[in-house]
Amino acid sequence: MLSIKNLHARIGKKEILKGINLEISKGEVHAIMGPNGGGKSTLSNVITGKEDYEVTEGSILLDGKNLLDLAPEERANAGIFMSFQYPIEIPGVSVSNFLKAAINANRKARGQEDISAQEFLQKVKEKSEMLEIKKDFLSRSLNEGFSGGEKKKNEIFQMAMLEPKLSILDETDSGLDIDALRIVSNGVNKLKNKDNAVLVITHYQRLLDYIVPDFVHVLMNGKIIKSGTKELALELEEKGYDWL
Repeated sequence: MLSIKNLHARIGKKEILKGINLEISKGEVHAIMGPNGGGKSTLSNVITGKEDYEVTEGSILLDGKNLLDLAPEERANAGIFMSFQYPIEIPGVSVSNFLKAAINANRKARGQEDISAQEFLQKVKEKSEMLEIKKDFLSRSLNEGFSGGEKKKNEIFQMAMLEPKLSILDETDSGLDIDALRIVSNGVNKLKNKDNAVLVITHYQRLLDYIVPDFVHVLMNGKIIKSGTKELALELEEKGYDWL
């Protein structure tokens, strides 16, 4: 579903990604681990189209479509979703209104009519129950005054409502206590199916105890230097990265 070949990217004159190759098929969960500064967040930002980064070589294909030709909002409409490490606050825009606008933007891109009020409310009810989200949460301004756990839970709620093809979770576990980690992880696991895929970026094995990956990749100095199964994450937890 996602095919990244020989991807090079820089910010200013500094080259950060130095030849990334990655293939993700439908139904798979991939985890990317590695030390700070290795390029993990840069990779997620380049996939989603953050404009600070310049791609100098390589390709990113989603279902055969070249994402590098698309603006960030077009990539979102094509099925890319990213849960941010530090979600921003948007005062005056409720969670509910934000989600409805996002869903309708996706539908418009596919040539569909706006979601009906009844269908939207039914979907909200279903997904909020899945993620243990209280009703008053939906009327609050997006992320304003939210705790760290609430912000991350809201990101997964957006993922649940938008039903993307590829979900990128950029250090979703940072700042979460055990209960919040469990709720967020359970939500991700319930949303996985044979037609979508998840890319988890994390420093810690503990998240991968909840969201079990099919493949683990180590990203250092702008390259994927080792790939393996979930056992690789356990080895990294025990040994660190120096042995690589």
